Amino acid sequence: MSLQDKVAVVTGSSRGIGRAIALKLASLGAKVVVNYRANAEAAHEVVEAIGAQGGQAIAVQADVRDADDAKRLIKTAQTTYSGLDILVNNAGTTRDTLLLRMSEKDWDLVINTNLKGAFNCTKAAIRPMMRQRYGRIVNITSVAGLAGNPGQANYSAAKAGLVGFTKAVAKEVGSRHITVNAVAPGYIPTDLTASLPQALVEKAIEMTPLGRPGTSEEIANAVAFLVSDEATYITGVVLRVDGGLAMMG
Repeated sequence: MSLQDKVAVVTGSSRGIGRAIALKLASLGAKVVVNYRANAEAAHEVVEAIGAQGGQAIAVQADVRDADDAKRLIKTAQTTYSGLDILVNNAGTTRDTLLLRMSEKDWDLVINTNLKGAFNCTKAAIRPMMRQRYGRIVNITSVAGLAGNPGQANYSAAKAGLVGFTKAVAKEVGSRHITVNAVAPGYIPTDLTASLPQALVEKAIEMTPLGRPGTSEEIANAVAFLVSDEATYITGVVLRVDGGLAMMG
């Protein structure tokens, strides 16, 4: 599997799953734009790690909630590497609490980051991809978007929205040889899940048929497959990488 000389933008890739995706795509030959909102030090560490393994990468600060920032992010990838082939919409956040206690601010923050951010970046990336009649887009959703999760009405809604967004855009751009897919992780230990109560973590692992948490690298492997030439006839798919956690029937 090779991504030699492909240009990839990975949003929210200074840590966690995004970091693993950036490293994986770079290891396959892609030139990677490491996007971050606030943690410049972590983003530059990812760039250095990619450079150490012989790859090419730059770090670009952009808040994907802002349409102008998203456009600038995509434009920077194009001007730096003379093109854009791959977009991974990974940027996300959580503000967990029961709905009755959830503030409008926390609802808006999660929706705007996890769902509107993907809209902003995809809209900016679609035009150059359509012109070159090639593109690979992967949206990182969650099993919470498939089955819901108590205390995560905002997060579940945003991730469910990404599922519908993925399928709609896949139908719109398929004729231009652009594929749009989603990956739905199960329980993956990251900074984002570090605040989960231990009892909830144990329950998630207990409900996972494979009996263990997943790793960021396992999510990255799935993304790498979907953006590769091995997946040229796959679009509009939501690939669960969850150890069976959200298995239905």
